[in-house]
Amino acid sequence: MIMEKINASSEGYFVLLGFSNWPNLEVVLFVIVLMFYLMTLTGNLFIIILSYLDSHLHTPMYFFLSNLSFLDLCYSTSFIPQLLVNLWGPGKTISYTGCMIQLYFSLALGTTECVLLVVMSYDRYAAVCRPLHYTVLMHPRFCHLLAVACWVSGFTNSALHSFFTFWAPLCGHRQVDHFLCEVPALLRLSCVDTRANELTLMVMSSIFVLIPLILILSSYGAIARAVLRMQSTTGLQKVFGMCGAHLMVVSLFFIPAMCIYLQPPSGNSQDQGKFIALFYTVVTPSLNPLIYTLRNRDVRGAVKRLVG
Repeated sequence: MIMEKINASSEGYFVLLGFSNWPNLEVVLFVIVLMFYLMTLTGNLFIIILSYLDSHLHTPMYFFLSNLSFLDLCYSTSFIPQLLVNLWGPGKTISYTGCMIQLYFSLALGTTECVLLVVMSYDRYAAVCRPLHYTVLMHPRFCHLLAVACWVSGFTNSALHSFFTFWAPLCGHRQVDHFLCEVPALLRLSCVDTRANELTLMVMSSIFVLIPLILILSSYGAIARAVLRMQSTTGLQKVFGMCGAHLMVVSLFFIPAMCIYLQPPSGNSQDQGKFIALFYTVVTPSLNPLIYTLRNRDVRGAVKRLVG
C-alpha cells in the first residue's frame, strides 16, 4: 500500500476535469465565477473594514460577522483562482501538493463556518432571550474564546479527513471528476475498499453539520417563542431583521453541504454534485454580505458616520 501511495504521489499532479464535458459552458462559468468572486472580495472586505473602523459596531454580533467575512474570503480564495485558471485555459492540472493544500484549507474553513454559525445563533439567542444578562454572557473575552474554538475545531477536523483521504492508494489514476480537490471526489480515485473512509466522512459530517444545524434550529425555536410574547412592533421587526438574515445564510450553507457530505460518495450523481458544490462554494460567500447588510440600520448608520 505504501509503495502504491508513493507511486501515485510521484506523478506530481492531478487533472481536475471540472466542467470539461461542457466546453461551451466553461466560458460562461468563468464570467459568472469571476463576478461572484469579486462580489465576495468586495462585500466581505467592506464588512471587515467597517466593523473595525466604526466603534458602534464593536459588538459580539459584528465581531462574529467579521470572522465570518474573513472566513469566506479565505474559503473562496483557497480554490477559486485555480478554478478560474482551469475554466479559461486548456490545462486543468493541479500539483499533488497543491491538491493537498486545497483540500485541507477548503475543508477546514467549511467546517469552521459550520461551528461559527452555531456561535452566531447563540449570540442572537442571548440578545433576544436573555437581554439583561447579554453583556455578561457575551463578554469580549468569552467571544474571543468562542472564535478560537471555531477555528481550532475546523482545522483539526480537516487534518483528520485529509490524512485518511491522501493515505488511500490512488493506483496511478489522476483524473478528479470535480472542479476542486474534495473528499468524495478523491475517494472515487482509490482502487481499494474506501468504506472506512466513507464511514469516517459521514460520522464527522454528522458531528459538524447535523449537530450544528440542530443547535441552530433549537436557538431559533427559543427566539421564536420569545418574539411571540413581544408587544412592541418595532422590537418584532428588529428581531426578524437580525434573525431572518442569519437563518437565510444558514439555509444557503447547510442544505447544499448536507446534499454533498451526508451520503456516501458512491451514491452521489457526479454532475449534480458539481453544480451543488459550485453554489455553496462560489455563490453563498458572495451573498452573505448582502444578506447581513441589506436593510441593516447599524451598517447604514456606520457608513454615514464614516463618510460624514
